[in-house]
Amino acid sequence: MLTFPLVIYSKSAEYAIQAMIYLTEKASDKPTMIHKIAKEYNIPYHFLAKIMQTLVKHHLVKATRGRAGGINLGRAANKIYLDEIVYAIDGPPPENPQCVIGLDLCSDQSPCPLHDRWKPIRQELEKLLASEPLDKLAGRVIEKRKKMGSFRNIR
Repeated sequence: MLTFPLVIYSKSAEYAIQAMIYLTEKASDKPTMIHKIAKEYNIPYHFLAKIMQTLVKHHLVKATRGRAGGINLGRAANKIYLDEIVYAIDGPPPENPQCVIGLDLCSDQSPCPLHDRWKPIRQELEKLLASEPLDKLAGRVIEKRKKMGSFRNIR
């Protein structure tokens, strides 16, 4: 059977979500060093540092400089939604969404063979990202780790 990965968002957005989950789990007033998150999730440090700069520009995280510096969530985790994180990193969704099978032109007026089936799925994914708060996602990640027996104590 032939399979192919369906890319919903970039690896950068995936790393941003993981870092935001880490900050939610940690839930501390003290800033967290980026290198701790990079180590926990096995993300290249310099790559994550650039991602964090973008999240700071979008006010999703705040950075504190200095010896006791690091990053914190920019606001409460229940007020941050996944679409904000993805759009901060990957940009907003295109006006003309990409064709699921890679054709140059795919619209309601000129649909590809899967357009009518893919369009409602894409719309549901967009709704999911827009309605999923970070705190709920982090809670489910913690529960999954417990069930899998691989819960890590985040320091």
